[in-house]
Amino acid sequence: KKPARRSPAPPFTTSTLQQEAARKLGFSTQRTMQAAQKLYEGIDIGGETVGLITYMRTDGVDVSPEGLAEARDVIKSHYGAAYLPEEARRYKSKQKNAQEAHEAIRPTSLARRPESLRLDDDLRRLYDLIWRRMAASQMEAARVERTTIELETADALTGLRATGQVVTFDGYLAVYEEGKDDADDEEGGRLPAVREGASAKIEAARADQHFTEPPPRYSEASLVKKMEELGIGRPSTYASTLTTLRDREYVRMERQRFVPEDKGRLVTAFQI
Repeated sequence: KKPARRSPAPPFTTSTLQQEAARKLGFSTQRTMQAAQKLYEGIDIGGETVGLITYMRTDGVDVSPEGLAEARDVIKSHYGAAYLPEEARRYKSKQKNAQEAHEAIRPTSLARRPESLRLDDDLRRLYDLIWRRMAASQMEAARVERTTIELETADALTGLRATGQVVTFDGYLAVYEEGKDDADDEEGGRLPAVREGASAKIEAARADQHFTEPPPRYSEASLVKKMEELGIGRPSTYASTLTTLRDREYVRMERQRFVPEDKGRLVTAFQI
């Protein structure tokens, strides 16, 4: 066992919202931005149109002092003082060319919990995602033990190993856990707390042989992430770029992955 701390991710930017909506909700970038636009423009609450989220085209991760103060009040009242860090968390963008003209995407009021609002399905699911990410970003770190469990059969002829994490204090994980792409899940899954020397009943085990494989094809989430890393486009253009790739039949989607069509290969070869 090795003790460790896991800190929450910052509140959403345009690219991270699109990535998480693709991973967790199965939304395309276009569907995400259409729903976000409606949340930003607002819904009718008590005869008044109220915007539910801040501006949704941004590469900034900063949050206004008022937003931070309200988040801390909500966390303390709903989850308890143990889940509230001593000071508000401040985040800085890791993107080299980030303009940070707007603050992060967050609820205009964290006191408006998702279950208290009557929203269409897409809006409800996206607002819930944004609310949870913002709340988690200001919560206490999770405490875990990176753990390897080794077992052997009674005849000592067969050995089994499981690697993952045992959560000793859930912290922000009580609200939200960030999704992962195929290549990012190096930490393993959750493990139960066990005692050395204890007996165990094994429900299932896998004998995997790993071969070197090519990188997986891009999903919407991983392609937006790569575009941001390479400085291709801006927050306002990610969704339209991916939509154009499909509309012009440069690619087709297979199991939520982009697969090049002949037209796309020809255009790429011509440009090179």
